[in-house]
Amino acid sequence: MTTAQSPIARQPEQLDYASPTQFRFGIHQLPKVEFNTVSANLPGISVDTSAMATPFKDIPIMGEKATFENLSLSFIVDEYLENYISLHNWMTGISFPQSRSQFSTFRDTTSNTPAASRTETATDVIGQAIPDRSMYSDAFLMILSNKNNPIVEVNFLNIFPISLSA
Repeated sequence: MTTAQSPIARQPEQLDYASPTQFRFGIHQLPKVEFNTVSANLPGISVDTSAMATPFKDIPIMGEKATFENLSLSFIVDEYLENYISLHNWMTGISFPQSRSQFSTFRDTTSNTPAASRTETATDVIGQAIPDRSMYSDAFLMILSNKNNPIVEVNFLNIFPISLSA
């Protein structure tokens, strides 16, 4: 039995590993978080599976739906807590503000994508209308080489925060 290629031809050309500290993360809604981000991840993806029942053994079948994990990142809080407060205000504005005016203030003035500046209806990846563009933001994660040259840029559309840890 012979192989189609020699073992030398099957060796990887790049032997450098991806560095966990060489990246840039940017989010339109939180411009002060970009500089202080110390860790970010590429969200994992999984495909649901099912099983076809047989009298002897269930046979696994590929699923139809891909599910992405959450994007999580860590950032250093600046001296005046500006980046922490901006994320806190975003979460308060999209969740349960104490008053209607707090919600509309975030949407119309605090948000970096104010509702008043929208000219067209935004849509998500599958063409569904996004109810209020000012509540979402786009972000990017640029992975850099060991010489800080961009290798891959991953764009995230219509993201919103779900937690802010201590």
